Amino acid sequence: MIDAEEGIIVTNNHVIADADEIEVNFADGGKLDAELVGTDPKTDLAVLKVDPSLRQLTAVDFGDSTAIRIGDWVMAIGNPFGLGGSVSIGIVSARGRDINSGPYDDFIQTDAAINRGNSGGPLFDMNGKVIGINTAIISPSGGSIGIGFSIPSQLATNVIAQLREFGETRRGWLGVRIQPVTDDIAESLGMDSARGALVAGVIKGGPVDDGSIQPGDVIIRFDGKDVRSVRDLPRVVAESPVGKEVDVIVVRKGEEQTVPVTLGRLEDGERMTEDGSTEPTEEEEAPVASASVLGMTVAELDDEVRATYEISDDVNGVVVTEVQEGSYAQEKGVMPGDVITEIAQESVSTPKDLMNRVDALKDQGRRNALLMIASKNGELRFVTVRMD
Repeated sequence: MIDAEEGIIVTNNHVIADADEIEVNFADGGKLDAELVGTDPKTDLAVLKVDPSLRQLTAVDFGDSTAIRIGDWVMAIGNPFGLGGSVSIGIVSARGRDINSGPYDDFIQTDAAINRGNSGGPLFDMNGKVIGINTAIISPSGGSIGIGFSIPSQLATNVIAQLREFGETRRGWLGVRIQPVTDDIAESLGMDSARGALVAGVIKGGPVDDGSIQPGDVIIRFDGKDVRSVRDLPRVVAESPVGKEVDVIVVRKGEEQTVPVTLGRLEDGERMTEDGSTEPTEEEEAPVASASVLGMTVAELDDEVRATYEISDDVNGVVVTEVQEGSYAQEKGVMPGDVITEIAQESVSTPKDLMNRVDALKDQGRRNALLMIASKNGELRFVTVRMD
């Protein structure tokens, strides 16, 4: 119970998913029918409402999960295996855990005993504040082995507020597809370390389809918050209000730039992300040619080749027709039918363009070539291929 006057209760989405009727059980044996206010499967949260006039209710307050430290004592309350209200105690084992349960995983890990039936219960700090909502465990037996996970209050409170106000979430949306920045990619981009989120594509019709953010940019800071890894960006963007103008710091061609961006709404944009295509690079007229470079045989992308590999008309660049066995390109998953659209963040339209760029990179002392690869349906990704 987080609001006694309004009768608002928070639990996990998986606890009430697909339910025809929802009933809230209290420690003294009392029961109340509950109305579903809203759910968010992405964070596994649900907000319920009961009639506060039917019984005396007591609310608990959320605390600051960002202030919790590894090793701090915490207390979990729940209804394990249907036995009734139970309390367990332990410490915070880790923060920011990603257990691949959703796009915004940022769990508090605790060794306080959490079992089946504890889902949706509070995780208290020693000041009596709720700093987490118990939601998952790792266990081969189904019982607690000391690895439990709670949704941090910092993440939960924003989602709960939206569900209470709108009955649904309204998350910020940048409109980009991203991938991790590996050491090889960082070196290819002239970065001193692997950090941030690499923009692999821009969603057509999205908030940054105006060219403010470009494929190949590395986002290292968003609205004053550092983006240390690719996991950080979706979370900080989603927590930002729709329509907010934010400053995004990107590394573009080796230099940091600040780009102002107005966020769209994720829920409205999810339809657009199904194809994930970007605006194609305009193809320049050049002689037909074929060449062997970087362990690949490449050729000009003409109508015959498009038909052979079923390549979309929106994809432009140089097509890979053969990949050498044991080459770096093969190790990175490049396959015949892939299209190289850029190398070192410069577009290519002929095999000669590609060879000239490789020679130029070697003259600069570069060891890796950063390639933007398009699949036959236009989905983009970045790979690095060694040139030695």
